[in-house]
Amino acid sequence: MHTNQTTLENFYAAFARLDSGAMAACYAPDAQFDDEVFSLRGHREVTGMWHMLCNLTKAKGADVWKLTSSGIEADARTGKSHWEADYRFSTTGRMVHNVIDGVFEFNEQGLIIRHRDRFNFWSWSRQALGTPGLLLGWTPFLRAKVKAQAAANLQKYLAQRNH
Repeated sequence: MHTNQTTLENFYAAFARLDSGAMAACYAPDAQFDDEVFSLRGHREVTGMWHMLCNLTKAKGADVWKLTSSGIEADARTGKSHWEADYRFSTTGRMVHNVIDGVFEFNEQGLIIRHRDRFNFWSWSRQALGTPGLLLGWTPFLRAKVKAQAAANLQKYLAQRNH
């Protein structure tokens, strides 16, 4: 097994126990992260997102949190994963089961430089947002609104951490 596969296994094990510090240690200083909601550049933003999400889950949903990962593979340059998360969406209190596939790129030091997660936004929005997600989750309008709110929440969280 390549050491980058171990990095990914450690990353998801840390995520399962909501250990954002251990997750952050897997990323390079110039890391990039993209999914259906976030587009982040640099260690501060990428790891700040994980800190925020883990802290919210600990505060508002640790009782229902569950993460499983599978299909983790990596070589010297790239990796991939499949993971599923069950959690309470902090904004609405609604339960979500999200199915995600991740792809990764690593630097020579074995740190993640690019992380791209993909999931079905409409499926997520129906669960997380209820009727608005059901009716509008497929539209660019709702996706843009969710992305803008998530970005604002992260910037507010990062600003509070600097004080």
